[in-house]
Amino acid sequence: MAIAMLAVLVGALLVVAAIHGLQVWATFPSPPAAAGRPSAVNDADGETLWLEVGGDRVEAWLLPAPVSGAAPLLMFTHGNGELIDYWANEFTLVRAAGMHVLLVEYPGYGRSRGRASEATITATLLAAYDRVLLDPRVDAGRIVGYGRSLGGGAIAQLAAHRPMAALVLESTFTSLADIVRGFGIPNWLIANSFDTRAALAGFNRPVLLLHGTRDSQIPASHAEALRQALPGSTLKLLDCGHNDCPRQWELVLGFLARNGVCSKPDKESRHENSRDSVGC
Repeated sequence: MAIAMLAVLVGALLVVAAIHGLQVWATFPSPPAAAGRPSAVNDADGETLWLEVGGDRVEAWLLPAPVSGAAPLLMFTHGNGELIDYWANEFTLVRAAGMHVLLVEYPGYGRSRGRASEATITATLLAAYDRVLLDPRVDAGRIVGYGRSLGGGAIAQLAAHRPMAALVLESTFTSLADIVRGFGIPNWLIANSFDTRAALAGFNRPVLLLHGTRDSQIPASHAEALRQALPGSTLKLLDCGHNDCPRQWELVLGFLARNGVCSKPDKESRHENSRDSVGC
């Protein structure tokens, strides 16, 4: 009897370990690329920042705007199957508008050491935020968070601990736990919750929600729930899925202009070929 009970216990522990391991693998697939591949930061005229997080070196890129004096900064966190390398050249309009961009890698991704988890990603974002806060080129009162997919849950955790002028959440969940529970996994077995709704419960700055109506990975109902939970937030539904949504930079910059982070330049200061541009 004792041997049979021990076998059942061992079997149960193996099942729990397997479920936990599968969650971690699905949440942080850490795409192939990078450790031995040259960084693309130079191609984007950027600067590499190495952060110390729990004894590990984690990479971040600062992509400066062509401006003098302190300017606002857009802090971007990508999806779980991406790398900062994929995003190096996606911010041309943002930088031209006068915003610096900070791309933060996740531990264990790309050339970064460590292991990704909710705790280590949050620690990395805190370290990155505190690092750029000391840069005289950055206007500390105009730091904006932009998170896509898992990155939305990550940037929400940062916003719960550091002040931000505004947030943009693209294809983001109410919480990762809500997604995981949909597969029948009980709360006590959930490895990383990334509770976006709870993290932003006290957030009183502008929030722009972008979500594809055909998103099968994170349904648009999550964006609707976030809009209801965040009074004054703005929801823009897009005709796309999860990974095929075109960038909405004009929409984002317009949102930031309306909320005092950026301002539309006078006609005299506009570039002749960008009459509808927004400057920061």
